[in-house]
Amino acid sequence: MPLALTQDQPLNLALDIGNTAVKAGIFEQDRLLETFRFNHFNYQRILHLVARYAVDHVIFSSVRRESFPAISRFSRHVKTLRELTPQTPLPINNLYETPETLGNDRLAAVIGGQALFPNHHLLVMDAGTALTIDFLHGSGSYLGGNISPGLTLRFESLHQATGRLPRLEPQKNVPPLGKNTREAIAAGVQHGIIYEINQYINYFTEVYGSVKVLLTGGDCNFFDNKLNCPIFVEPNLVLMGLNKILKYNIYAR
Repeated sequence: MPLALTQDQPLNLALDIGNTAVKAGIFEQDRLLETFRFNHFNYQRILHLVARYAVDHVIFSSVRRESFPAISRFSRHVKTLRELTPQTPLPINNLYETPETLGNDRLAAVIGGQALFPNHHLLVMDAGTALTIDFLHGSGSYLGGNISPGLTLRFESLHQATGRLPRLEPQKNVPPLGKNTREAIAAGVQHGIIYEINQYINYFTEVYGSVKVLLTGGDCNFFDNKLNCPIFVEPNLVLMGLNKILKYNIYAR
């Protein structure tokens, strides 16, 4: 159920426009009021949200250049329209050597984590098609991250790259060692990715001490209760980061 509006605060709209879906979040300051998901970008649907909530400020991140002409039309209806680009001022110190190649979702996710846990070391994991691991120092410096195949992609690649291995979905109650081919694939993929993540947690904990571990992305719930330390699962981390970037550009500069 959407949260009640207080009417005295401007409302923000954060748009994450990906290849397969569009995610939208309505914010009142830092408070996420409601989220929406669309299978594709539809100007009229987004405009309806702008009008329904009397949105004042909009930020968007898009991997689809064809949507830009339509998005630019929102400037007629709102006070502020911002796009997240490599040139956008950020509330963190980005130490990535090639910021123009850094995915907006990775950047927004670590900033969303900072909104939840300011002044903490953050290990932010996005479990989607790819598994991305990003680290934000407690001082506010983004130190970089890693990219590897995600859970579903690992199953798919085994099937596509071999002649006989079946295409599997994630399984429950997977044994430590498979006693048949289907168990061997499930155990290898699922335990492998869990061991990988746990080793990242172990490493950054050893180096930096206390580290907050955050998970987002379509497969984030798969890892709940499977890792070596308490984790914070937040499916809307990217939207929260976009909202913080928008606020930084409007109010803090």
